[in-house]
Amino acid sequence: MLLVTESSRKLEIMSVELATLGGGCFWCVEAVFNQLVGVESAISGYMGGHVDNPTYEQVCAKTTGHAEVVNVSFDSDVISFEEILNIFFTTHDPTTLNRQVNDRGPQYRSGVWYHSDEQRRVAEATIARLKAEGLYPNPIVTEVTPASTFWVAEDYHQDYFVNNPRAGYCAYVIAPKVAKFRKQYFERLKR
Repeated sequence: MLLVTESSRKLEIMSVELATLGGGCFWCVEAVFNQLVGVESAISGYMGGHVDNPTYEQVCAKTTGHAEVVNVSFDSDVISFEEILNIFFTTHDPTTLNRQVNDRGPQYRSGVWYHSDEQRRVAEATIARLKAEGLYPNPIVTEVTPASTFWVAEDYHQDYFVNNPRAGYCAYVIAPKVAKFRKQYFERLKR
């Protein structure tokens, strides 16, 4: 999709694409991707379930089938879907089924919900490459699934790390993950 914006009296044409990723708690995924050059937005929400308009409490009850995901809107002329996936796979553990750190349950599963056949192809090729490289001691369990309805999470989940940096989960789980990411991808960060 092409998006035309007016910025400082010049017309910019951006190739906007959408990636939907689940890598544990959506607060962690959102905190990483909102910092990348080329990412227009990262919105926390739910996907992959069978209940319309689920609430956080319903998803946490593990009865809706949804995963916590982040819709990452990005300019594919600046950052590719493959680069998005490379960052995704280095910022969470894709080998733990339904778990990231202390978060447990199917809502925390690792997944790529693709929006096109090309995204599916790239996701499958990326996983195959990672397996061939032997980067992980255990098998990759990341699911690659067609995107379905994205349900935006409640307002208090958006920009959670930015708005609550001293909260316990943010300080002990998200902050170290973000610090590691910022060091590894320093040249890709928004200034």
